[in-house]
Formats: sequence, C-alpha cells, structure tokens
Amino acid sequence: MFSYFIRRFLGLLPVLFGVSLLVFTIPRVIGSDPARIMLGERASPESYQRLRLELGLDAPYFVNFPEARTQGVAGLLDAQYPHFVGRALRGDLGKSIFSRVPVVSSLEHFFPATFELTIVAMFFAVVLGVPLGIVAALNRGTVLDTAVMFVALAGVSFPVFWLGIIMIYVFAVGLGWLPPSGRLSPTIVFHSTTGFYVLDAITQGRWEVLWNAVKHLVLPGIALGTIPLAIIVRMTRSSMLEVLGQDYIRTARAKGVERRVVVNKHALRNALLPVITVIGLSFGQLLSGAILTETVFAWPGIGRFVYDAISSRDYPIIQGGVLFIATMFVIVNMLVDFSYAFIDPRIQYT
Repeated sequence: MFSYFIRRFLGLLPVLFGVSLLVFTIPRVIGSDPARIMLGERASPESYQRLRLELGLDAPYFVNFPEARTQGVAGLLDAQYPHFVGRALRGDLGKSIFSRVPVVSSLEHFFPATFELTIVAMFFAVVLGVPLGIVAALNRGTVLDTAVMFVALAGVSFPVFWLGIIMIYVFAVGLGWLPPSGRLSPTIVFHSTTGFYVLDAITQGRWEVLWNAVKHLVLPGIALGTIPLAIIVRMTRSSMLEVLGQDYIRTARAKGVERRVVVNKHALRNALLPVITVIGLSFGQLLSGAILTETVFAWPGIGRFVYDAISSRDYPIIQGGVLFIATMFVIVNMLVDFSYAFIDPRIQYT
C-alpha cells in the first residue's frame, strides 16, 4: 500500500509539471506584458525597464545560456520558468499586478468559502443521489423510475444561474426563509481565524453564528449540487442495474436472503466503485470554483476571484489560481484511488 502511494504520488508530478508549463507559457505566447499592464501606456521607458528588471521579465523564458557559460548550472537555471517553479515550490505564487497582494494570501482568503460550499453541495448530491439511484434501479421501468430519471435530467438541464435566481426569489424574497446572498448577515460581528465560518463558530461556541452561516449555505449549496446530484443518480442506477443482473445476486435471492441484505450488502457495495469515481471527480470540479453560483449568490469564493483576475488580465493570480486548482484536483483523484481498497477488499495495490 505504501509503495503504491509513493508511485501514485510520483505519477502526479508530471501532471503538475505540465500544468505549470502551460500556465507559464500561455500568457507569454499571447504577447501580454505585465509591466506594461501595471504602469499603463503613458509610463516612461525608464520606469518600464526598471519594473521589468524588478519582475525578472528581462531574463530568458526557459534557459539562460549566456549566464550558464560563466556560472554553470546556477546560470543555466537563471531564467523565468525555473524561477517561477522554484517560487511555487516554496509557496510563493507571486503578487497581484494591481493590488500587490501575495496570491497565496488571496487564495487562503477565498478558498475556505469555496470549500464549505463544495462540502454542502456534495453532501446534498450524495445523500439524495445514491438513494434515488438505488430506488430507480430496484423499480426499473416503473413510474417511480421514470420520475427519478426526470429529476436527474432536470438537474442537468436547468442552468445553475437560472435555478439560483428562482430559489432566491421563492425562498429568500417570497417566503423569507433563507438569506439571499453572502456568507453571514451584515448585522453579525464575527472574527474567523481559519476562514471556515462553520468550523470557527463551533470551536468558539458561537451557535448563533453557526446557524446563520448554515442558513447562508443552503441555497447556493443546493443550486451548486444539482448537477452532481443528477450525475450520481444516473451512475448509481446504471451501476446497480449491472450488479443486480450478476449470477451471485440471483443465487443470493434463490437462497432466500432478505432483499435488504441483498441490496445493501451484496449489490450496493459492488456498485459503489464507479459512483465513488464520479463523486471524486465532481468534488474536484466544484473545488475549482463555481463562477455562476458564486456570482448569483455573491459568494466570495475562488471561482469569482480567478474570474475577476481573468477579466483584468492579472496573470500572477491566474497562474497561481490554476496551479492551486490543478493541485487540489489531482490530490482528490489520488484519494479516490485509495478509497477503492476500503470499499472493495478484493482490490490489491501491487
């Protein structure tokens, strides 16, 4: 198991290397100059050159051959891309072109909101999706099966921004049950130490803050979880139908085993592997930020943060955000691979 973990971890390094190469190369291929963006078109040539020197933009992109002749390997690595990778490995993703705030600090500020929203959305999708998929498989071809698949199809078909607006109008404006936007009500004064409002409210014993934060999570969490819900329902149904047709299921039924035991112990456990894969992929995608959901509900997440950086061509934020999102995605996929052995003991990591 440990050797498999090491090999799996080392296998992620080429993926992250390819992502870093892309996020470094693309802004330079399209001809954007961060120094010119920061100073504007009316900047003097002296200030422009001074800023380029400060940002290291005067060095070659990948290999500095002239420096290598005099300094050896140290000079060979004295180029923009080696510096970019070296800073990233040290946890330095640069600073915003406009605000001059470190990208890592901004990611630490926005990521907890996205993580909390992702947890709620996936909890909603899994808690409803897996049982609905099982019900649809056990009642194949009936009205109940048709109704469940209609819900799944609707979840994929409805645009998230439209669904979010409808939910705000009905549950926030019309009924007044839930808040329409934000993470906390403006009247609540709360200091979060980690950025995770729910966790900090529990550790600080601020139960009114906890209740308020949970209420703010309900609408965006449901809106964001509709697409994963639909995918999980369809995958669970198809996987259960495949397993229910196996010989050992028919044998268990012929031996008089209770239907509940056949479904829960024999069928469901063997049908969970593809479902777990879908859950992991959906979780990784949601961690990258949901721009539409965060915009509709004014949610201060990483999706809106990176989108605003793209709109303003703030390349350090774009590069750092993409690297961070890619890293989270590959880590989630690796954890999903490890979960297979706990779900199905027949799987051996060799």
